[in-house]
Amino acid sequence: MTASDAVGPLGPPADTGRREPAPPRNASCTPASEPGNRPSNPLGWRFTAPLLLGSTLNPINSSMIATALVGIGADFRSSPGATAGLISVLYLCSAVAQPTMGKLAVLFGPRRIFLSGVSILLLAGVVGVLAPNLGVLLVSRALIGVGTSACYPTAMALVRRRADESGIGVPGRVLGNFSIAAQVTAVVGLPLGGVLAGSFGWRALFAVNIPLALLAFAFTLLGVAKDAPVQKRGRGSLLTMLDLPGIALFAGAIISLLVFLSALATPAWWLAALAVVLAGALLLRERHARSPLIDVRMLGRNGALQRTYLRSILAALATYASMYGASQWMEQSMGLNAATVGLILIPLSLLSIVVARVVSGRAWVRWPLILAGIALTLSAGVMLLVNHNSGVALLVGMTLLLGLTNGFSSFANQAALYLQTTAAEIAVASGLLRTSMYLGAIGSSSLIGIAFGASASDVGLHALAWMLVAIGAAMVVLTAFDRNVPAVAAQH
Repeated sequence: MTASDAVGPLGPPADTGRREPAPPRNASCTPASEPGNRPSNPLGWRFTAPLLLGSTLNPINSSMIATALVGIGADFRSSPGATAGLISVLYLCSAVAQPTMGKLAVLFGPRRIFLSGVSILLLAGVVGVLAPNLGVLLVSRALIGVGTSACYPTAMALVRRRADESGIGVPGRVLGNFSIAAQVTAVVGLPLGGVLAGSFGWRALFAVNIPLALLAFAFTLLGVAKDAPVQKRGRGSLLTMLDLPGIALFAGAIISLLVFLSALATPAWWLAALAVVLAGALLLRERHARSPLIDVRMLGRNGALQRTYLRSILAALATYASMYGASQWMEQSMGLNAATVGLILIPLSLLSIVVARVVSGRAWVRWPLILAGIALTLSAGVMLLVNHNSGVALLVGMTLLLGLTNGFSSFANQAALYLQTTAAEIAVASGLLRTSMYLGAIGSSSLIGIAFGASASDVGLHALAWMLVAIGAAMVVLTAFDRNVPAVAAQH
């Protein structure tokens, strides 16, 4: 099969940055999708609200659990290492499931997979509430990872489908809303988890998924048009289209890599070798698969999309390393309590949200990506100047620059991906964007470990700062010399 014959869910046929919208493969079959019956605002809140809600369920579950680990450990008489598995299992399942759910959306329709994911989340909430031991609770968290992973890639596919049907360009405000919603829920998750666990016990953190899932399910039925009928296939044909070997190889490669990245201070090189072997096998498999999970031929030719994924990894690596590294340093070296550290970080979150709104409202892409790298470098520069005797004002300034990095990069990378993929490719491509963010987030813990060693000292903080300077410079170079990143994403 030649490259021109390959049909897969990821990667356009050329290394281009901006492209015309492709006709949607899964056109809506409801009357609302007919030209004469289109709503006056096809991307209004009735349509986008359930998609926004669904896409926030993964980040909010990721952060809420941190406040309940001590209580869970006490109830089940488990060690901190065992309860920490509740965090890692969600990350691992999410990293694998995001593009897999995008693949299923291509085959069965994004609305069906979105609703299926929400249903899995509902089941996960019930399992978590009734869990008699830590093992069952881990199953619940795994189900939460799988269920919530269906929401973001399918939401992107549904938005793309509606925009293409309505003749809309890049829906900048809608994409901006997704970026902002993810940031808000990630920040709100920690205090919300504390309130719920403190008031009702840790099982409330699992119970809250039940009404959220029901709301998302109901509003999706009311506001999102049905998918076209699924094309009938034989059992053998369906299994071929699912590409189960490709999914298995991808899962093995990603899990091996994530576990390796989580402990770079004491690296398990056999895991790195295993990840390389499995990734090689995946490439060979996908090159010849009839319906690959990842169309590696097309992805190999789409350098612009590859660079978007790399920028996403670097942005997540820098953001999480800065935020958690600085937080740990402020508590251990400066002697600040957790509440004070949280207050110092609040301006970071607020500025990120404001910047993301401004950038998405104007659909800027190129300059925000460059400014994200510059802001990160400046933040690292301030980090080099601080020590355990520094004032709070200097710390706030450092975190505000980091907020600029987060705000500039979140929407711009998402918009770049939207421009670099077709409607048929965007579900898997969006899932891989989230996977790239997980790679950066998990790698950040190792970066912090390497910089700090046994304790979060001034020397360790400055070592981390030099690492961030290198990352910031790489982000600037990746965008400044990339001619396929447009200045502005055309929108309606």
